[in-house]
Amino acid sequence: MSTKPTTTDLEWTELDQRAVDTARVLAADAVQKVGNGHPGTAMSLAPAAYTLFQKVMRHDPADPDWTGRDRFVLSAGHSSLTLYTQLYLAGFGLELDDLESFRTWGSRTPGHPEYGHTPGVETTTGPLGQGVANAVGMAMAARYERGLFDPDTAQGESPFDHFIYAIAGDGCLQEGISHEASSLAGHQKLGNLVLLWDDNHISIEGDTETAVSEDTVKRYEAYGWHVQRVAPKPDGDLDPHAIYNAIEAAKKVTDKPSFIAMRSIIAWPAPHAQNTEAAHGSALGEDEVAATKRVLGFDPEKSFEVADEVLAHTRKALDRGREAKAEWEKGFQEWRTAQPERAAEFDRIAACELPAGWEEKLPAFESGKGVATRAASGKVLQALGAVIPELWGGSADLAGSNNTTIDPNSSFLPADNPLPGANPYGRTIHFGIREHSMAAEMNGITLHGNTRVYGGTFLVFSDYMRNSVRLSALMHLPVTYVWTHDSIGLGEDGPTHQPVEHLASLRAIPGLNVVRPADANETAIAWREILKRYTKVFGKGAPHGLALTRQGVPTYEADENTVKGGYVRFEAEGPGGQSAEPEVILIATGSEVHVAVEAREQLQAAGVPTRVVSMPCVEWFEEQDQGYRDSVLPPSVKARVSIEAGIGLTWHRFVGDAGRIVSLEHFGASADGKVLFREFGFTAENVADVARESIAAAQR
Repeated sequence: MSTKPTTTDLEWTELDQRAVDTARVLAADAVQKVGNGHPGTAMSLAPAAYTLFQKVMRHDPADPDWTGRDRFVLSAGHSSLTLYTQLYLAGFGLELDDLESFRTWGSRTPGHPEYGHTPGVETTTGPLGQGVANAVGMAMAARYERGLFDPDTAQGESPFDHFIYAIAGDGCLQEGISHEASSLAGHQKLGNLVLLWDDNHISIEGDTETAVSEDTVKRYEAYGWHVQRVAPKPDGDLDPHAIYNAIEAAKKVTDKPSFIAMRSIIAWPAPHAQNTEAAHGSALGEDEVAATKRVLGFDPEKSFEVADEVLAHTRKALDRGREAKAEWEKGFQEWRTAQPERAAEFDRIAACELPAGWEEKLPAFESGKGVATRAASGKVLQALGAVIPELWGGSADLAGSNNTTIDPNSSFLPADNPLPGANPYGRTIHFGIREHSMAAEMNGITLHGNTRVYGGTFLVFSDYMRNSVRLSALMHLPVTYVWTHDSIGLGEDGPTHQPVEHLASLRAIPGLNVVRPADANETAIAWREILKRYTKVFGKGAPHGLALTRQGVPTYEADENTVKGGYVRFEAEGPGGQSAEPEVILIATGSEVHVAVEAREQLQAAGVPTRVVSMPCVEWFEEQDQGYRDSVLPPSVKARVSIEAGIGLTWHRFVGDAGRIVSLEHFGASADGKVLFREFGFTAENVADVARESIAAAQR
């Protein structure tokens, strides 16, 4: 471990120090005005954040989305003022009024940073540890992006070379997700990632000795990171020179991610609040804010005081950003000239367009054959992988079960990894048995831009991923989750592995589209639709979760209405085979569609015209206009039955008062999947009987 980085030249003036102290009093004032928030960490971290934004990072505040920028992730999202004050000082678009309206209705400075809401915020953070995994994903995406567009240029000389910086707190590093992500980052040797740890020894319940005694720096050494510890100044304040030197040293280490431990004192230099848990999540109080201002040489009678010369000094970041971008553009144009084909590919991918003719590569599946939808998904990925180079992904160590290997001869791994197919720019990601960080890394990959990512595991393990999936939806990120083994149909592994509540639970997340295709052709069409819906326009994108079968299911003729989320799979027929008004509608998803089809045959044979509706995606169906939805589920037909091998919460609004729900309101069991379907009532005979009950109820 390095403790004394090589000294480098950092220009640090009185105005720089005044700007840091201004950020501190702004944080104290903002929390004091609204009466709640987290002032202490923002106060103590101000030197580190200022050093990053004013002295280290390559960015243009006038163009926060510039492709060539470094990225910054505040994993300790509760300390949002750490970020907001720097965005204000550097000129990203926030002004003093925004800081004064901190945590209030309609403000651009919400309690935790929100992607798409505030210029310069690269990701939504708050749930601790998420940002660490986001940053790892961004670093992975940066490497893959370089492989797409400029793989042969020497390290550090490509327009696609940049760094990912993150600040994490004690809470971030206690959460398990950060352990998962940090382990993967070390394994991947992500030399473009620099993580700064705010080691302030304080959590909500007091000194971190309440819960932690490990040596965190040694832990990161064990992960394979380059680690440094920087000492504070004698008075306890963070030392910007030491931080700058450590960052510069970290940037020189290209074969390891870098971890910089910064020993800090929370709420420094508040005379009485510093080094207390109260300073973590409570306003300091008027007297303490005034006392802090006196210590720093500010007028205790003034709030939100920013000297003109300080703001003029920090807004020079706009000039530096413009110059840095112009310099980068020169190199970028040289690359475009030298690599016209790759430049055309870059333009296509940046515009979220897909290659010409890509849809022709989608596999079509012969009707009548039994195919597991997970297998169909795998065939889609392998077919499209050859023509959509920006599409990549893998699984949480379940690739053989999830069918998520897009290229068996190309693995995203450091060049010196001993496994066959190891390639730093490889197509198949081995996330390891780390479901939660996988989902957050996928968010980071998507936020970084210029690639399209998917990741797989069993549907039952989506519970491990839920917080990250929720953030995918909150940020409107077009990530794709491949969740297989989607019901009791997986069989003998038993109730620990059989998802029951998961479909309904995931559908409860606003903005997440859950797609459960009935057969191989619905799976191919669903993949096509998901890829076509991809957009980087904030508020327009959405994550998708594919729920796929382990077991084979019958294949039907492809129907383009799959993209509408729900459609008439088989129409009701009269005695002569002619179309007839349905007496009952059977609504099913996934592997239960074929059960509904078999039940229809029995009902029709008994003279009951029966319509089967396949509803692979409730969310897509609800996007359709009322006329279409009524054409699929006519209001006049009150007899309806839903069939899905999970709890029935989704279906009450579709079946109505006279309707019935064939569901699974308990856990499964260990037995053959066919046996379980029979024992739990997912049979044509039972569905037909339930349909007759619904018909009778509708006639009352």
